[in-house]
Amino acid sequence: MKIINHLISLKTAATLDFIDITDKVKTKLKRAGIRRGVINIQSLHTTMAVIVQEGEPLLIGDLKKTLEKVAPRTVKYMHDNFEIRTVNMNPNEPVNGHSHCKALFLTTSSFLNIIDGKLQLGKWQRIFAVELDNARPRQIALQIIGE
Repeated sequence: MKIINHLISLKTAATLDFIDITDKVKTKLKRAGIRRGVINIQSLHTTMAVIVQEGEPLLIGDLKKTLEKVAPRTVKYMHDNFEIRTVNMNPNEPVNGHSHCKALFLTTSSFLNIIDGKLQLGKWQRIFAVELDNARPRQIALQIIGE
């Protein structure tokens, strides 16, 4: 059995940017040469999700609207009150309580099967990295386990 790790670097464009990473994951899998096993696709960020979903543009729009309803940017979050918050602060700390609240409803990773050297995905399934915060560089970690 082999364990192979890769990183995919991304640059997101906006809040609620749905980036289809399926082809990048497939390329990394092909290079790994694993014929059967599993792959874990994991965001390295608390305000970026990894989901498997249909890549239909109108549906993506519906998903964005739903996430915005769940945790609107217009609501005040305690996480954004920098006068009282003392934990995990950085220079130029973003106002992003909404992003963390959206992340509560999504996953940071997807664990998929590898069969005959290919991802086992349904007909319409695609892998998305979902930016829940502001545009910035991001990383997705892959761990491929198999033979």
